[in-house]
Amino acid sequence: ITVEWRAVPGATSYLLSAQDGDSCIETTVTNSPGTVMGLKPATSYRITIRSINAGGKSQPSPSRKAKTVLAAPVLSVSSPSCDSIAVSWKAVYMAAGFSVSLMRSDGLGRMLKQNTTNTSFVFTNLDPGTLYTIKAYAWNANGLPGDDFTYNQRTSPQAPVDVQVVFNSGALRAVVSWMPAEGALTYTVTASSGLLKLKCNTSSASCVVLPLQCGSEYSVFVTAHNDAGSSKPTDAVSLKTIPCAPGNISIEEDEPGNLLVSWSSVNFGHYYVVFVKSDDGLEVHCNTSHTQCHFQSDCGFTYFISVFAYNKAGQSPLGDVFNYTTAPCCPSDFHAVLVTSDTVEVTWAPVRGAELYETKAAEGSSAVLCNDTATACTLSALRCNTLYNITVYSFSEARGSNTSCTSKYVATAPCSPEIKNISKEALSVVTVHWQSNNEEATYTVTARGDAGLWRCTSSGNSCTLVNLPCGSAFSVSAIARSPAGQSLPSYSVPLETAPCCPNDLTLTQVTQSVTNISWSAGMGAQTYVTVLESSKGWAKCHTLQNYCLLGCIACGTTYTVSLRAISETGLTSSCTYQGYSSSACCPSGVKLYRIGNNGIRVYWRASAEAKSYNTDLRGSKANFTCTPSSGQSYCDITEIPCGDVYTVVVSPVTDTEPKLTFCPKKIYSVTCSGSSVGMGKNK
Repeated sequence: ITVEWRAVPGATSYLLSAQDGDSCIETTVTNSPGTVMGLKPATSYRITIRSINAGGKSQPSPSRKAKTVLAAPVLSVSSPSCDSIAVSWKAVYMAAGFSVSLMRSDGLGRMLKQNTTNTSFVFTNLDPGTLYTIKAYAWNANGLPGDDFTYNQRTSPQAPVDVQVVFNSGALRAVVSWMPAEGALTYTVTASSGLLKLKCNTSSASCVVLPLQCGSEYSVFVTAHNDAGSSKPTDAVSLKTIPCAPGNISIEEDEPGNLLVSWSSVNFGHYYVVFVKSDDGLEVHCNTSHTQCHFQSDCGFTYFISVFAYNKAGQSPLGDVFNYTTAPCCPSDFHAVLVTSDTVEVTWAPVRGAELYETKAAEGSSAVLCNDTATACTLSALRCNTLYNITVYSFSEARGSNTSCTSKYVATAPCSPEIKNISKEALSVVTVHWQSNNEEATYTVTARGDAGLWRCTSSGNSCTLVNLPCGSAFSVSAIARSPAGQSLPSYSVPLETAPCCPNDLTLTQVTQSVTNISWSAGMGAQTYVTVLESSKGWAKCHTLQNYCLLGCIACGTTYTVSLRAISETGLTSSCTYQGYSSSACCPSGVKLYRIGNNGIRVYWRASAEAKSYNTDLRGSKANFTCTPSSGQSYCDITEIPCGDVYTVVVSPVTDTEPKLTFCPKKIYSVTCSGSSVGMGKNK
């Protein structure tokens, strides 16, 4: 309640009092007018004034009655839509009605006013996002208005228009833009896909929504906000993201040289591109709307394979990059060389992708294996005379073995023959027998010794060595040859030929019953046995020497002469020579008789074999020889000096033998008196 009065001289201030029953509210002011605040609305008060100075307060003035107006309604204002404002309030004490007015705060447009007895009202057809000033008051039954209440309220914004969505496939995000809405302070962009919702708040006219998921379809809408509320969402804009990277990728070689790449289909994948890059840098690709692609492949390569899905939004993210290593190449042209009868050396050129090689020689159910990182392998302990199927496999750690490698058949050399026995066919001829256990083999037998080499060849199981020298030692071995190669030689078998017969043999009569036989050395002979044999008997001698004395020889007898040359090991050569006739027998009963003064008759008993004889008379004074006619058994020697001792030898004479020197000698003394010759005696 505002009170006016005339000023009181000397007063420095005034005390205003408003009393209502037992309650009193006082206010001190310095001059007129003065207002008492904090009173009850629509209430009658008695108003008094006191002046105040340094001396104190004056007496109250006469009271006046005054009544406060109705209280201003307390408004609750909201903008339920972009073109309306709802106003509500509580009932005001003693109010008979209410007056509510609305006008743009910028003064544009006309004022809208509404009288009502209700406690709420909605203004419609307003401008979106516009600040309005709302004023309201109540009046009493007398039409007296009460205090007013002023409130500024903005309408909520209108939904943005011209929403644009630009998808960034590389970053999996979308830039959403729109035309700004009047009165909008902030905006919310919502991208929803199923239960997933992504939001972006901004005060500008664009916003980046991230992270989006691949293979999804989003509904994108924008809501504008201000202090009054939010606009309706814009119509949803459909956004299909890029497809996800294909999964369940499988790579296989459905046949050598052909790779099959397959994968699972993905949402929103319109087509697929498969990139295959080999480790030498060459890249190929395949476009397809299906879920598999075929590629040509080479052995020994590593291929890096990636699969992308595409749609209008772009390319899928990079998924797993798979690598596939094809089986290593096979050694295409390997060489197998027979080193020995049981060893084959296999060589080949290195091939791409191979980290290890396995060489396999198979025959029947057995196999010989050789593993090495080198490009050569030696297969040993193979069976001779066997056809092996040899294959060189290549291995890699990534793919294992290439089992499609071709093989070659390689025959090993013949087995070594085994000499069973050597039979002697003749003096210089032997036949060598062996066990034949090879196919299509030719055998060569070699006899090797100091005398040289002798060979024979046969495709059977024996062959004959001829013209072997006598008295020689040989080492005999055999080898087998076939188109595959040559066997190892057999174990050597010693061979010794019989000793040679002496070339020269000489018989010399030493005495009438003793003959000396001598001969040249026979090659290979250690001992000799000589035999003289006749109808009258035989004589034999076994000696290490190359001569021998044979006794008990009958004179005047023809003997067969044989000699056996015996080697150190007991081999014997029987040698025959020209027959031998012993010398004629010496005469017996040799006697001397004196004939005449100076003659001597030598008389003897002739042997049956001798026809002619020769008489030698030797003395110190003279020597004499007498050869009588054939058939005579005496001989006369004349003109012999007497008084001397003579040695007389009568020996038979033949046409083929020299004069014998071993007949008995008689010593006779010839005196010069009488007619008898002295007695003779053997020397």
